[in-house]
Amino acid sequence: MNNNTPGKIILVGAGPGDVGLLTLQGKHWLQKAEVILYDHLVNEDLLRFTQKETEIIYVGKKEGVASLEQEKINALLVEKAKEGKVVVRLKGGDPFIFGRGGEEIQAANKSKIPFLVVPGVTSVTGVAAYAGIPLTHRHLSSTLSIITGSNEKKQGDIHIDWEKIASRAGTLVFLMGARKLPLIVEKLMKFGKSPETPIAVIQWGTTARQKTWKGTLSSIVDIASKEKILPPALTIIGEVVSLKPEIEWYERLPLFGKTVVVTRKGDQAESMIDRLRELGAEPFFFPVIETIAPDDWAPLDNALNNLSVYDGLVFTSANGVRFFFQRLKDIHQDIRNLKGLRIYTIGPKTAEAVRDLGIGVDVVPNEFVAESLLESIENIQGKRFLIPRATVAREVLPEKLRERGAVVDVAPAYKTIMPECKSDGLAKRLLSEDIDVLTFTSSSTVKNFLELTGEDLLPAIKKTHIACIGPITAKTAEDAGLTVEILPKEYTVSSLLDAIEDYYQS
Repeated sequence: MNNNTPGKIILVGAGPGDVGLLTLQGKHWLQKAEVILYDHLVNEDLLRFTQKETEIIYVGKKEGVASLEQEKINALLVEKAKEGKVVVRLKGGDPFIFGRGGEEIQAANKSKIPFLVVPGVTSVTGVAAYAGIPLTHRHLSSTLSIITGSNEKKQGDIHIDWEKIASRAGTLVFLMGARKLPLIVEKLMKFGKSPETPIAVIQWGTTARQKTWKGTLSSIVDIASKEKILPPALTIIGEVVSLKPEIEWYERLPLFGKTVVVTRKGDQAESMIDRLRELGAEPFFFPVIETIAPDDWAPLDNALNNLSVYDGLVFTSANGVRFFFQRLKDIHQDIRNLKGLRIYTIGPKTAEAVRDLGIGVDVVPNEFVAESLLESIENIQGKRFLIPRATVAREVLPEKLRERGAVVDVAPAYKTIMPECKSDGLAKRLLSEDIDVLTFTSSSTVKNFLELTGEDLLPAIKKTHIACIGPITAKTAEDAGLTVEILPKEYTVSSLLDAIEDYYQS
């Protein structure tokens, strides 16, 4: 945008941690943002919804430590908006619940900057739900109080009317209260709260790192000291805590507590990420591959202009299907020119990509590798095949077809490259042994991942469980010094996830 175009500020609640709890409106603005200012507790995986050219600024706001003072954040928001940009202020939870969102909007209003507010799932409701604790229950609690447990001015006390709070019969929820837990407990019991009142402290709620400690007001401080409970944590006090054993669900999911790295490229990763969430895992999105147009379209264009000379068309990936048919359209060729060609695919996903275009597939081999496809093709001698594929790929299929008397044209339809991505966040998680599984869906993902992470991280990588989609990918990983522990019976992403689930269940 140019400086003559008025910018605007969009305040977006990021939710309590699970990327799936971002609202559709929040995702919409992340996709449109030209500048994003985000906090410490925001899941950085949300940033994958942004444009490549978006300016991303970390402004901290960690409990007890502010990377940027609130007044400077306000000024930066206004400054970027005055440049004519769409500025998203991405805040953990809901921006208007102890999030200083009101102050930021006041600053925008004072500078006459247009603004919008997108509410978020607050940690109060999100974390409680994922912990299996209903905040209200008609037989136990009909009121809910939300209280800050933090004091940014570092004073010894928190400015709360403890006598009134302690007298409330419903559920009390303290946000950001891990460090002040002894003080909170002391004040509540001093002003009449029963020492036997149930209490739960939930750390890193809605993420794979979620942990819940239960006790009573009289016991929780000792538990917190022994377990070394640190922020971020949410504290729930009241009889509703006793319902957790009946209602908890998230912590019972088969992959709860596991962080799984997804290395697939962006547009192919969503279904995998969604399934991992359904199983209770925390997906860590780290795409190591990107597909772009080949350097030279001439070989494929020549083939597309002479489709009638071929007997068979072989697709080895869904990417090949996508680029092939897009190029057919771009050079104004007719899909009806495929009439008479037998179409072969390796793998059900590749076949599905063809069928989604309303085109039938003649052969899908039982095993999803080139060698199995060769066994499925009859009367190869003298036939001519076109294989649109990646610029760099295994030569097994064309070589074996030629050995059996076929004429084979290999036409680059796309090429794979390494995307520009920072590995700092992943490196931190690997070094702290906070990654459970690395998934690889092709040999390229293995090679690119190791190149992006570097040799220094190899010892940490070897401590994780390695899951590969098939034997060829597994061999690439093993040749690089990794031990592959998880390998599915069928070479599909769905089967790979089943294998990960089976691995942990057994």
